[in-house]
Amino acid sequence: MFLRSNRRFKDGKEHRYWNIVENKRCAGGKVVQRQVLYLGEINGGQFKAWYRLIETFDEGNQRHRQLALFPADREVPACVDGYGVQVRLDAMELHRPRQWGACWLACGLYEQLELDRFWSARLPDSRKGTQWRHILQTLVCYRLIDPGSEWRLHRLWFEQSAMADLLGADYALVQRNALYRCLDKLLEHKAALFDHLRQRWQDLFSASFEVLLYDLTSTYFEAAPPDDEEDKRRYGYSRDKRSDCVQVVIALIGTPDGFPLAYEVLPGNTADCKTLRGALRKIEAQYGKAQRIWVMDRGIPTEEVLAEMRQADPPISYLVGTPKGRLSKLEKALLGLPWQAVRQGVEVKLLPHPSTSAQDQELYVLAQSHARIHKERAMRRRKLKWLWARLKQISAMEDLTREELLMKLGAARAKARAAWRLIDVEVAPDNATFSFALNRDKLRQTRRREGRYLLRTNLCAREPAHLWQFYIQLVEVEVAFKNLKDDLQLRPIYHQLEHRVEAHIFVAFLAYCLHVTLRTQLKPLAPGLTPRAVLDKFAAIQMLDVHFPTTDGRTLILSRYTELNAEQKLLAKQLKLDLPSQPPPRITAPTGKRAPAVTQQV
Repeated sequence: MFLRSNRRFKDGKEHRYWNIVENKRCAGGKVVQRQVLYLGEINGGQFKAWYRLIETFDEGNQRHRQLALFPADREVPACVDGYGVQVRLDAMELHRPRQWGACWLACGLYEQLELDRFWSARLPDSRKGTQWRHILQTLVCYRLIDPGSEWRLHRLWFEQSAMADLLGADYALVQRNALYRCLDKLLEHKAALFDHLRQRWQDLFSASFEVLLYDLTSTYFEAAPPDDEEDKRRYGYSRDKRSDCVQVVIALIGTPDGFPLAYEVLPGNTADCKTLRGALRKIEAQYGKAQRIWVMDRGIPTEEVLAEMRQADPPISYLVGTPKGRLSKLEKALLGLPWQAVRQGVEVKLLPHPSTSAQDQELYVLAQSHARIHKERAMRRRKLKWLWARLKQISAMEDLTREELLMKLGAARAKARAAWRLIDVEVAPDNATFSFALNRDKLRQTRRREGRYLLRTNLCAREPAHLWQFYIQLVEVEVAFKNLKDDLQLRPIYHQLEHRVEAHIFVAFLAYCLHVTLRTQLKPLAPGLTPRAVLDKFAAIQMLDVHFPTTDGRTLILSRYTELNAEQKLLAKQLKLDLPSQPPPRITAPTGKRAPAVTQQV
C-alpha cells in the first residue's frame, strides 16, 4: 500500500486530495490500483503519521492463533485427556454469517460515552427478565449502522447482525412489542442524559461550553394529521420541501466543535422567532446562569429577545446574522470604513450601533471572505450560464402555446431562482413570445455582495477575528441536521403516537452522539475519513458459526469473526482499537439423551 494524491481545481482554488491505494494483479499480468481509504486534504503531520503506519504495517505479519482440533482419525494425546475433542473435519459446516465489525465498533462508542452505565441505573430489567438497557443499545446501534424501522429491526436486521453475541442476549431482545415499550421509557430521562453527555464531552475531548450554537430544522411524517389539537404534529414551513405532510420542529443546541448539548421538539407550526426565549430559559434552568455566547442565524432572534439578553443579569452575549435588507440600509455608512484583515483572505468592517446606554451597546460586523467570493461567483456564473442557454432554447421553440411557454419559463425559474433575478423577462400579453435581457444594475449589486455577510453582536470588546470565527462555526449545527436526516435517516417518521415520535428523535439523538464521538476521533487523522466510511469498512467483518460434528454425536461450535483485511487493520491501529478475544468454543449435549440441548463451553 502507498499514498497517492490527486489535484483538482475547484472554484478558482487548487485542492490536493490523498488516498491510500494498493496494487492488485489481475489476469494477464495487468496491475490495477484499488483505493483502500480516502483521506481528503491532510496536513504534513497527518501525512507523516499515515506514511509511517503504512511502512511498518507491511513489515509485520500478524496472525490470530487458531484452535487446535483433533481429527477423527487421530488419537487424542494423553496430555489433553479429559477435554480433547475428536472432530470430523470433512463434515465441517458454516452457519449464520452475520455482520460483526460495525456492531462491535458501535458498542465500543456506546461504552466510551458510558451510556451503558447511565442506562443500567435507569432501565433495570423487568420481572420477566426483559433487558431494557440492551434493547435501547440495540436500537441506538441499529440507527447508527443501518437505520430503518423497528419492524425491519425485528424481522430482518437483528438476525443478520452480531448484536446478540456482543450483548450476551438472544432474539427475545427484539420482540416487536418490547421495542415499542422500550421507547415509552426514555423521555423522562432526557434532562439527566443532557447532564451526563455534557460531562462526557468534557472528560473525553475537553469540550468548552462558552459558545453555544442554536439552530432549527423540521422533519415530516408519513401519517394522517392528528385529531388532537394539542399534538405537536402540525403543518408548517417545511425545510424538507414537504409542505403536504405534517411535521415537528427540532431546536438543537451544540458547541462549535460539533458536540450536541441539548435539543427540544416543538410543534410543526412554530415560527423560528418564537423559539429562542424558551431555549434560553431551559439552558439556564439546567446549567445555571453563566457567561455564554449564543450564535444564531438570521430570523431566529427578535428585537425584544435581543433586548432581554442584553439586560439580563449577567448579560447574555450573542452573535447573529442579519437579514440582507439591513445591509442595504447600512451600505452608505459602511462604504467609508476601512477593511481590517483578521486572517489571510478574510477582512471585516466594524460599525458601532447607535445606542442609548452602555449596557445596550451593539456592533455591526461586515465580513468578506475571498474564498467565499470566488465560490459564490463560480456558482452564480454556472447557474446564469445555464439559465441564459435555456431561455435561448425556449425562444427558438416553435408551435408553443402561451400556457406551454409559461410552464417552461416557470420550470426554468424554479431550477435557477437566484439567476432568474438577474434577468428581465417580458412575456407578450397576447401570444406565445417573450424577450429577455441581463439586468446589469442587479448584477453589479449582486457582485458587490457576494462573499459578504453582515453580523450583529453585543460583544463589542471582542477581536474581529473571534467574531468571524464564532459565526462560521454555525455550520456545525447544519452538519448535525444533515447527518440526522441523511446518514441516520431521522425522516420520515412512521410512528402514530406523539410520545413515540419524540422517543424516535431521542434514539436518533443518541445515535448522533456516537457519530460525533467517532468523527472527533477521526478528525486528527484525516478530514476525508467520515464515520460512515469507517462503519462501512468495519461492517465487512463477519461473524459465523463453524460446526464440527464429533465422533460421540455432539457438535463443536466455534463462533468466529473473520480476519481483518489490510484497510481494517490500518483503521483499527490508527483508532487504537483492541480487538476482543474470539468467543470460547461451545459443544452441544450428546444426542440420544433426554437432557435439554443446551451448549457448554469447552
